[in-house]
Amino acid sequence: MMPIRLRDFIEDTDGCLYAVSNYDNGDRVGCVLRYVPDPAGERCDPAGRRYTKYDFEEAFAWIAEHKPAYLDTVHQVPHTDIVRVYKPEEEMAAVALRDKRVQKLIGFFDLPGGAYGVTGSLLCGLENAGSDIDMVVYGDAWFSAQQQLARLVGSGRLTGMSEEMWRRVYEKRVPEISFETFVLHEERKWNRGEIDGTYFDLLYTRSYDNLRAVAAGRGEVLGRMRIEALVTDASLAFDSPAVYGIEHEEISRVLSFTHTYSGQALAGETIEVQGVRERHGDEDWLIVGTTREAKGEYIISKTLMEA
Repeated sequence: MMPIRLRDFIEDTDGCLYAVSNYDNGDRVGCVLRYVPDPAGERCDPAGRRYTKYDFEEAFAWIAEHKPAYLDTVHQVPHTDIVRVYKPEEEMAAVALRDKRVQKLIGFFDLPGGAYGVTGSLLCGLENAGSDIDMVVYGDAWFSAQQQLARLVGSGRLTGMSEEMWRRVYEKRVPEISFETFVLHEERKWNRGEIDGTYFDLLYTRSYDNLRAVAAGRGEVLGRMRIEALVTDASLAFDSPAVYGIEHEEISRVLSFTHTYSGQALAGETIEVQGVRERHGDEDWLIVGTTREAKGEYIISKTLMEA
């Protein structure tokens, strides 16, 4: 079996479903609980099994009560407790047959087989009519999908994001920047859109030959910090965490653990960052998204703001 990676789902021995949130999944798989079997649950899979969906805080409370051995900064599930791995690229064909929205969306893109899939509720067969489409694209194919999306919207074949949809995304993320600043950065990312009123994301995930590009474990916390720096490497800026190589006398990298600030700047741009400084070996990194809401933490492109 191929390694378990970010945006896969796993199922444990009790039938609980978890979204994989790490690339480094040695002895245990770093993930977050999303669905728990429940005869009264509102979600139902194709086999008729019912589940209840758990939000982030609810998931941690449930794990603390029922599976405390899994508790950590994310949930850590031993490989011995995993009975199934759901891989977006392997389930793609089955999902498209089941969901006409997905079938229509992927029909717009020209991507190699095995280079894309869908994650979230659609991957697990637990979607409903209101479910968004989380389309995963792997490695360099993601940048092709990004360029294709820009052309598709520009030609009118796909719908660009409406202000109503931008408001929905902004209010969901509650960032530390204004709505106008948020949209200014988001509009050039070309990583989300609408199809027949359904919101979709293009989510970057590393290819199998690049899983160890950056080891993003926890470092020694040194305090809060705000900097301005030149971005020298944005090749993993759409990853999770987003990684920015920078030129700065004290900080060597900026990492964002919140999707809000992925793809926030391009190589060659100057960024302003406020976050938490951590020591990683002989380097110091600045971390954004140290809490779920990333309060007091942000990344903006000063180059973009001043253009």
